[in-house]
Amino acid sequence: MNGVDLFLLGRTLMKIGEEAMPVEDITPSRTTQAASLRTVLVVVADLRAHPEASVGEIATRTGLPQSAVSAAVARLKEAGAVVTAPDPADRRRVVIRTAPEVSDRVEAVRAAGVEGPLAAALGTEDPARVAEVVAALEFLAGRLAPGSAPRRP
Repeated sequence: MNGVDLFLLGRTLMKIGEEAMPVEDITPSRTTQAASLRTVLVVVADLRAHPEASVGEIATRTGLPQSAVSAAVARLKEAGAVVTAPDPADRRRVVIRTAPEVSDRVEAVRAAGVEGPLAAALGTEDPARVAEVVAALEFLAGRLAPGSAPRRP
């Protein structure tokens, strides 16, 4: 495997992950429509690494435009995944934090399995083969993606 192979594998895994996400059962507001799923997930990943951040800080770390981060935060706030509050040290700054309680939407995303989209990508319905790939992905996630949400039982 080389860097190109790893990059292409990563893109394939991203597409499978996107297919595994449950479809929202609410109509997104005009504000949240602008935030793509990928942008939202990049913001979520940054918030996992930096539990309290501003839009500007997230934009700087991720390389995303501030407008994209703002739209992603609005979508996450609407889903109940994050809360925002004025920074007590600088009232002009808004601090973004993970919501203290897990919303129904966050629970649905965490509970969604990848088995169906993986089976389609593998071209098999063999549960043993799919389970083997899921186990390999869980192993890699445990080594390469600290802070990943634990798998459902």
